[in-house]
Amino acid sequence: MKQHISDLINQALINMQNGGQLPAELSPNFNVDHTKDKSHGDFATNVAMTLAKPAKSNPRAIAQMIIDALPESSKISKVEIAGPGFLNFFLSADSAQSIINDVLAAGASFGHNNSAEGTKVQVEFVSANPTGPLHVGHGRGAAIGDCLCRLLKATGHEVTAEFYYNDAGQQINNLALSVQARAKNLGPEDDSWPADGYQGQYIVDVAESFIQGDTVTAADKAVTANKNVEDLSAIRDFAVAYLRREQDQDLKAFGVNFDIYFLESSLYESGSVEATVQSLIDSGYTYEDGGALWLRTTDFGDDKDRVMRKREGGYTYFVPDVAYHHNKWQRGFKRVVNEQGADHHSTITRVRAGLQALDVGIPKGWPEYVLHQMVTVMRGGEEVKLSKRAGSYVTVSDLVEEVGRDATRYFLAARSATSQLTFDIDLATAQSNDNPVYYIQYAHARCCAVMRKLAELGESWDQADALGKLDALGEEAENQLMKRLSQFPEVVNNAAQRLEPHTIANYLRELAGEFHTYYNAHKMIIEDHKVRDARLALVMACKVVIANGLDLLGVSAPEQM
Repeated sequence: MKQHISDLINQALINMQNGGQLPAELSPNFNVDHTKDKSHGDFATNVAMTLAKPAKSNPRAIAQMIIDALPESSKISKVEIAGPGFLNFFLSADSAQSIINDVLAAGASFGHNNSAEGTKVQVEFVSANPTGPLHVGHGRGAAIGDCLCRLLKATGHEVTAEFYYNDAGQQINNLALSVQARAKNLGPEDDSWPADGYQGQYIVDVAESFIQGDTVTAADKAVTANKNVEDLSAIRDFAVAYLRREQDQDLKAFGVNFDIYFLESSLYESGSVEATVQSLIDSGYTYEDGGALWLRTTDFGDDKDRVMRKREGGYTYFVPDVAYHHNKWQRGFKRVVNEQGADHHSTITRVRAGLQALDVGIPKGWPEYVLHQMVTVMRGGEEVKLSKRAGSYVTVSDLVEEVGRDATRYFLAARSATSQLTFDIDLATAQSNDNPVYYIQYAHARCCAVMRKLAELGESWDQADALGKLDALGEEAENQLMKRLSQFPEVVNNAAQRLEPHTIANYLRELAGEFHTYYNAHKMIIEDHKVRDARLALVMACKVVIANGLDLLGVSAPEQM
């Protein structure tokens, strides 16, 4: 409808130019937006005000000329001038009701579009170190990242979901030393316990599995423990595979799947890190100082230059990140979105600077980043800090076990990534209207219940026949529901463009609220079959849109609750 109104306005402007009322060279940029106040119609545009200065005329006068030049449209009942020169468009009844036809015809694909058809995009998310169970922060990244994949697919993108395992470096050494200590029956209270050792119960589990000679299979390989507690290298390989398998299982239980698992260690084994460093040296953006190798990141907007290779040897953490993203570029991903925790903010400039310094055609601002803020878990008004297994933090599996997958996913994705999130366990488990995911799912279940009730009464409903009776709809609540349904494709498209899945959750909450209000005030199965069938068509359209929106969040749409 926004496009239809834009087309009408553009044709009116052409008519005005042909009639000499506007200069021929004018080509204004204007907005068509949904109105917030029902008395202002359904859509409003600022086109007259954008034309006022270049046309050297009063915006209200221009607005009236546009109204006079607008082509006829059966979808528009009237157009009014408001305020300094806004044009308010009021939809006709036929236009409002046509959304029901559109929703029921498209079904599960309603809200989707092919605007980005064929565009390859890689979304990297979670990318946790394989040093322990996934914590709730990883869970937020998993929920947001998976929703981003779903939204981008819904707008025609060819999406690759990727998990980057940081299976190299000091943290992995600390993991191996911790497992080795537990395998030797040592604990944190012993003097020989590693200074930065991991202390959760899961370390005991890994150690016991290693001693038993178990075989664990991660995504790309199987590792069998050799039971030799002195073989630190073998312990390292086994522990990484064990925890990778556990993380993979947790993510799949959470409804998140990846197309590619990429290992940091492979960048070293293939020589990619060394090759990247040499390329940066060859590019002339490096220098040595104090025995260390530096990158001139200040040439690309950083506040100071950064060390690449430390004086004592070994690369700083952002160097393999540059090599990894160069690898993404080489794989043909011209668009990459990284969903990560806010603690990665400082690495963005460095990674982008390294990629620019390679001088291989990577554009500025590549890759894109979505950074999520921390999560605080509450129960009974108090913060929950510890997990039985992890010891020092709350895990994703803890939340899923306690509140279920749907509530966990919804709560972690339903707030803007840039905002800190309080995850209230009591609210997430409440079966009340205060719980937003319950409230939305209950609206879908109510839609299904209406059709079950119809069948129980031995009555039938024919969709094609009902679509011919939509003129029976006209109450304010019905018009508002139809208007809300018509907004869904735009909400999906905007959420995908802006990388903001929480806007889907906000939309669903509003739609569910309007549906519940309508349902509570109206009987659906009544003797007047024309009104009954029209209302049932509206109910079925609401059911489709709620289910489609929940699917974009990775949340189920139950038929009974």
